[in-house]
Amino acid sequence: MNILQSVFLGIIQGLTEFLPVSSSGHLVLVQQIMHISGPALFFDTLLHGGTLIAVFIALRRDIWNILRRPLRRLTLMLAFATAVTAGFAFLLKDAMEEAFASARWLGPAFLITAAALFFAEFRSRTYGKFKNEAEMGWFDALLIGALQGLAIIPGISRSGFTLAGALSRRLERDLAARFSFLLSIPAIVGALVFQIREIMKIAAAPSVNPGSELGIFGGIDPAAMAAGTLTAALVGFGAVTLMLRIIRKRSLMGFGIYTALLGLLILADQFITHLVF
Repeated sequence: MNILQSVFLGIIQGLTEFLPVSSSGHLVLVQQIMHISGPALFFDTLLHGGTLIAVFIALRRDIWNILRRPLRRLTLMLAFATAVTAGFAFLLKDAMEEAFASARWLGPAFLITAAALFFAEFRSRTYGKFKNEAEMGWFDALLIGALQGLAIIPGISRSGFTLAGALSRRLERDLAARFSFLLSIPAIVGALVFQIREIMKIAAAPSVNPGSELGIFGGIDPAAMAAGTLTAALVGFGAVTLMLRIIRKRSLMGFGIYTALLGLLILADQFITHLVF
Protein backbone atom coordinates (compact mmCIF):
# COMPACT_ATOMS: atom_id res chain seq x y z
CA MET A 1 0.00 0.00 0.00
CA ASN A 2 1.44 3.36 -1.02
CA ILE A 3 0.97 6.76 0.62
CA LEU A 4 -1.76 7.80 -1.81
CA GLN A 5 -3.84 4.71 -1.03
CA SER A 6 -3.34 5.13 2.72
CA VAL A 7 -4.39 8.79 2.55
CA PHE A 8 -7.47 7.79 0.56
CA LEU A 9 -8.43 5.17 3.15
CA GLY A 10 -7.77 7.74 5.89
CA ILE A 11 -10.21 10.12 4.19
CA ILE A 12 -12.84 7.37 3.91
CA GLN A 13 -12.38 6.36 7.56
CA GLY A 14 -12.33 9.88 8.96
CA LEU A 15 -15.27 11.12 6.90
CA THR A 16 -17.62 8.16 7.15
CA GLU A 17 -16.92 7.31 10.81
CA PHE A 18 -19.04 10.28 11.87
CA LEU A 19 -21.29 11.00 8.90
CA PRO A 20 -24.43 8.80 9.04
CA VAL A 21 -23.42 6.74 6.01
CA SER A 22 -21.49 3.75 7.54
CA SER A 23 -17.68 3.77 7.57
CA SER A 24 -17.42 -0.04 7.52
CA GLY A 25 -19.84 -0.24 4.59
CA HIS A 26 -17.84 2.30 2.59
CA LEU A 27 -14.53 0.57 3.34
CA VAL A 28 -15.95 -2.76 2.14
CA LEU A 29 -17.34 -1.05 -0.97
CA VAL A 30 -14.07 0.77 -1.76
CA GLN A 31 -12.10 -2.45 -1.38
CA GLN A 32 -14.50 -4.17 -3.81
CA ILE A 33 -14.31 -1.35 -6.37
CA MET A 34 -10.51 -0.91 -6.22
CA HIS A 35 -9.82 -4.64 -5.91
CA ILE A 36 -7.54 -4.13 -2.91
CA SER A 37 -7.32 -6.31 0.14
CA GLY A 38 -8.29 -4.86 3.48
CA PRO A 39 -5.65 -2.79 5.26
CA ALA A 40 -3.32 -4.56 7.69
CA LEU A 41 -4.71 -4.87 11.20
CA PHE A 42 -2.11 -2.52 12.66
CA PHE A 43 -2.88 0.13 10.04
CA ASP A 44 -6.62 -0.27 10.61
CA THR A 45 -5.98 0.22 14.32
CA LEU A 46 -4.08 3.44 13.60
CA LEU A 47 -6.96 4.73 11.46
CA HIS A 48 -9.37 4.14 14.33
CA GLY A 49 -6.91 5.87 16.65
CA GLY A 50 -6.94 8.88 14.34
CA THR A 51 -10.73 9.16 14.46
CA LEU A 52 -10.63 8.75 18.25
CA ILE A 53 -8.27 11.73 18.50
CA ALA A 54 -10.66 13.70 16.29
CA VAL A 55 -13.72 13.13 18.48
CA PHE A 56 -11.70 13.87 21.65
CA ILE A 57 -10.69 17.26 20.26
CA ALA A 58 -14.12 18.10 18.86
CA LEU A 59 -15.95 17.19 22.10
CA ARG A 60 -13.23 18.27 24.54
CA ARG A 61 -15.60 20.46 26.57
CA ASP A 62 -18.19 17.70 27.02
CA ILE A 63 -15.45 15.21 27.93
CA TRP A 64 -13.96 17.64 30.46
CA ASN A 65 -17.40 18.12 32.07
CA ILE A 66 -17.80 14.34 32.30
CA LEU A 67 -14.41 13.97 33.98
CA ARG A 68 -15.24 16.76 36.42
CA ARG A 69 -18.65 15.28 37.27
CA PRO A 70 -18.44 11.52 36.64
CA LEU A 71 -21.76 10.80 38.37
CA ARG A 72 -23.85 13.32 36.45
CA ARG A 73 -26.96 11.98 34.73
CA LEU A 74 -25.55 12.16 31.19
CA THR A 75 -22.48 10.15 32.18
CA LEU A 76 -24.60 7.39 33.74
CA MET A 77 -26.77 7.28 30.63
CA LEU A 78 -23.68 6.96 28.43
CA ALA A 79 -22.34 4.14 30.63
CA PHE A 80 -25.65 2.28 30.49
CA ALA A 81 -25.95 2.67 26.70
CA THR A 82 -22.35 1.47 26.29
CA ALA A 83 -23.10 -1.66 28.33
CA VAL A 84 -26.11 -2.39 26.13
CA THR A 85 -23.97 -1.89 23.00
CA ALA A 86 -21.35 -4.31 24.31
CA GLY A 87 -24.01 -6.96 24.92
CA PHE A 88 -25.41 -6.66 21.40
CA ALA A 89 -21.93 -6.62 19.86
CA PHE A 90 -21.05 -9.84 21.69
CA LEU A 91 -24.22 -11.56 20.49
CA LEU A 92 -23.72 -10.40 16.89
CA LYS A 93 -19.98 -11.08 16.67
CA ASP A 94 -20.32 -14.08 14.34
CA ALA A 95 -22.84 -12.29 12.12
CA MET A 96 -20.50 -9.30 11.87
CA GLU A 97 -17.55 -11.45 10.79
CA GLU A 98 -19.70 -13.15 8.15
CA ALA A 99 -20.96 -9.78 6.89
CA PHE A 100 -17.41 -8.45 6.54
CA ALA A 101 -16.32 -11.60 4.71
CA SER A 102 -19.22 -11.30 2.25
CA ALA A 103 -20.63 -8.10 0.73
CA ARG A 104 -24.01 -9.63 -0.12
CA TRP A 105 -25.82 -7.78 2.68
CA LEU A 106 -24.24 -4.41 1.90
CA GLY A 107 -27.11 -3.10 -0.26
CA PRO A 108 -29.92 -3.99 2.18
CA ALA A 109 -27.87 -2.58 5.08
CA PHE A 110 -27.50 0.80 3.37
CA LEU A 111 -31.26 0.81 2.72
CA ILE A 112 -31.90 0.08 6.41
CA THR A 113 -29.71 3.06 7.33
CA ALA A 114 -31.69 5.26 4.93
CA ALA A 115 -35.01 4.08 6.39
CA ALA A 116 -33.80 4.84 9.92
CA LEU A 117 -32.77 8.38 8.94
CA PHE A 118 -36.07 9.05 7.15
CA PHE A 119 -38.09 7.79 10.13
CA ALA A 120 -36.00 9.79 12.62
CA GLU A 121 -36.49 13.05 10.74
CA PHE A 122 -40.22 12.43 10.38
CA ARG A 123 -40.58 11.54 14.07
CA SER A 124 -38.51 14.48 15.30
CA ARG A 125 -40.60 16.97 13.32
CA THR A 126 -44.02 15.80 14.48
CA TYR A 127 -45.82 17.77 17.15
CA GLY A 128 -44.70 17.22 20.72
CA LYS A 129 -42.30 18.32 23.42
CA PHE A 130 -38.58 17.63 23.08
CA LYS A 131 -36.59 16.18 25.97
CA ASN A 132 -33.59 17.88 27.50
CA GLU A 133 -30.77 16.15 29.39
CA ALA A 134 -32.73 16.06 32.66
CA GLU A 135 -35.77 14.53 30.96
CA MET A 136 -33.89 11.82 29.06
CA GLY A 137 -34.96 8.40 30.33
CA TRP A 138 -33.28 5.03 30.78
CA PHE A 139 -35.30 3.53 27.94
CA ASP A 140 -33.92 6.24 25.66
CA ALA A 141 -30.36 5.21 26.57
CA LEU A 142 -31.23 1.50 26.20
CA LEU A 143 -32.65 2.02 22.70
CA ILE A 144 -29.72 4.13 21.51
CA GLY A 145 -27.20 1.65 22.93
CA ALA A 146 -28.99 -1.28 21.29
CA LEU A 147 -29.03 0.51 17.93
CA GLN A 148 -25.30 1.18 18.20
CA GLY A 149 -24.78 -2.53 18.87
CA LEU A 150 -26.73 -3.44 15.72
CA ALA A 151 -24.61 -1.02 13.69
CA ILE A 152 -21.55 -3.29 13.71
CA ILE A 153 -22.93 -4.76 10.46
CA PRO A 154 -21.25 -3.11 7.41
CA GLY A 155 -23.64 -0.71 5.70
CA ILE A 156 -25.55 0.10 8.88
CA SER A 157 -24.29 3.44 10.13
CA ARG A 158 -23.35 3.72 13.80
CA SER A 159 -23.89 7.47 13.94
CA GLY A 160 -26.98 7.17 11.74
CA PHE A 161 -28.59 4.57 13.99
CA THR A 162 -27.75 6.35 17.26
CA LEU A 163 -28.96 9.68 15.90
CA ALA A 164 -32.11 8.00 14.60
CA GLY A 165 -32.75 6.48 18.00
CA ALA A 166 -32.19 9.77 19.81
CA LEU A 167 -34.32 11.84 17.43
CA SER A 168 -37.12 9.26 17.32
CA ARG A 169 -37.24 9.45 21.13
CA ARG A 170 -37.61 13.22 20.72
CA LEU A 171 -34.37 14.25 22.37
CA GLU A 172 -33.35 17.83 21.65
CA ARG A 173 -31.24 17.86 18.48
CA ASP A 174 -28.15 19.24 20.22
CA LEU A 175 -28.42 16.59 22.95
CA ALA A 176 -28.98 13.87 20.32
CA ALA A 177 -25.80 14.93 18.50
CA ARG A 178 -23.63 15.15 21.61
CA PHE A 179 -24.91 11.85 23.01
CA SER A 180 -24.32 10.04 19.71
CA PHE A 181 -20.75 11.24 19.32
CA LEU A 182 -19.83 10.82 22.99
CA LEU A 183 -21.17 7.27 22.74
CA SER A 184 -18.79 6.65 19.84
CA ILE A 185 -15.77 7.06 22.14
CA PRO A 186 -16.15 3.80 24.13
CA ALA A 187 -17.18 2.02 20.91
CA ILE A 188 -13.98 3.10 19.13
CA VAL A 189 -11.90 2.33 22.23
CA GLY A 190 -13.47 -1.14 22.36
CA ALA A 191 -12.56 -1.75 18.72
CA LEU A 192 -9.02 -0.58 19.41
CA VAL A 193 -8.65 -2.91 22.40
CA PHE A 194 -9.89 -5.86 20.35
CA GLN A 195 -7.51 -5.04 17.49
CA ILE A 196 -4.55 -4.57 19.85
CA ARG A 197 -5.23 -8.01 21.32
CA GLU A 198 -5.14 -9.51 17.83
CA ILE A 199 -1.88 -7.66 17.06
CA MET A 200 -0.33 -9.06 20.26
CA LYS A 201 -1.36 -12.57 19.21
CA ILE A 202 0.41 -12.12 15.88
CA ALA A 203 3.51 -10.76 17.59
CA ALA A 204 3.56 -13.55 20.19
CA ALA A 205 3.01 -16.49 17.84
CA PRO A 206 3.62 -15.44 14.23
CA SER A 207 4.05 -19.01 13.01
CA VAL A 208 0.43 -19.94 13.75
CA ASN A 209 -1.19 -16.76 12.45
CA PRO A 210 -2.04 -16.68 8.74
CA GLY A 211 -0.61 -13.74 6.85
CA SER A 212 1.75 -12.85 9.67
CA GLU A 213 4.84 -13.40 7.53
CA LEU A 214 4.56 -9.68 6.71
CA GLY A 215 4.75 -8.81 10.41
CA ILE A 216 2.32 -6.72 12.47
CA PHE A 217 2.74 -3.85 10.00
CA GLY A 218 1.37 -6.01 7.19
CA GLY A 219 4.14 -4.88 4.87
CA ILE A 220 2.85 -1.28 4.88
CA ASP A 221 5.45 1.48 4.86
CA PRO A 222 5.54 3.48 8.16
CA ALA A 223 5.30 6.74 6.20
CA ALA A 224 2.08 5.52 4.59
CA MET A 225 0.72 4.56 8.01
CA ALA A 226 1.52 7.99 9.43
CA ALA A 227 -0.07 9.75 6.44
CA GLY A 228 -3.25 7.68 6.69
CA THR A 229 -3.56 8.18 10.46
CA LEU A 230 -3.05 11.95 10.24
CA THR A 231 -5.57 12.16 7.41
CA ALA A 232 -8.15 10.17 9.40
CA ALA A 233 -7.70 12.49 12.39
CA LEU A 234 -7.97 15.72 10.40
CA VAL A 235 -10.89 14.60 8.25
CA GLY A 236 -12.60 13.04 11.28
CA PHE A 237 -12.40 16.32 13.20
CA GLY A 238 -13.94 18.14 10.26
CA ALA A 239 -16.69 15.50 9.97
CA VAL A 240 -17.63 15.73 13.67
CA THR A 241 -17.72 19.53 13.55
CA LEU A 242 -19.80 19.49 10.37
CA MET A 243 -22.27 16.93 11.70
CA LEU A 244 -22.81 18.83 14.94
CA ARG A 245 -23.82 21.89 12.91
CA ILE A 246 -26.01 19.90 10.51
CA ILE A 247 -27.89 18.03 13.23
CA ARG A 248 -28.55 21.20 15.23
CA LYS A 249 -29.83 23.30 12.35
CA ARG A 250 -30.56 21.13 9.32
CA SER A 251 -32.07 17.82 8.23
CA LEU A 252 -30.52 14.37 7.84
CA MET A 253 -32.71 13.66 4.81
CA GLY A 254 -29.82 14.26 2.40
CA PHE A 255 -27.83 11.46 4.01
CA GLY A 256 -30.92 9.25 3.88
CA ILE A 257 -31.30 9.88 0.15
CA TYR A 258 -27.59 9.19 -0.42
CA THR A 259 -27.58 5.87 1.45
CA ALA A 260 -30.85 4.82 -0.21
CA LEU A 261 -29.44 5.47 -3.70
CA LEU A 262 -26.19 3.73 -2.79
CA GLY A 263 -28.06 0.68 -1.49
CA LEU A 264 -30.18 0.49 -4.65
CA LEU A 265 -27.11 0.81 -6.90
CA ILE A 266 -25.35 -1.99 -5.02
CA LEU A 267 -28.40 -4.25 -5.30
CA ALA A 268 -28.69 -3.46 -9.02
CA ASP A 269 -25.05 -4.40 -9.50
CA GLN A 270 -25.34 -7.57 -7.42
CA PHE A 271 -28.36 -8.86 -9.35
CA ILE A 272 -28.04 -7.29 -12.82
CA THR A 273 -24.83 -5.59 -13.97
CA HIS A 274 -22.16 -7.41 -11.86
CA LEU A 275 -19.59 -4.66 -12.49
CA VAL A 276 -18.27 -4.71 -8.93
CA PHE A 277 -19.96 -7.61 -7.11
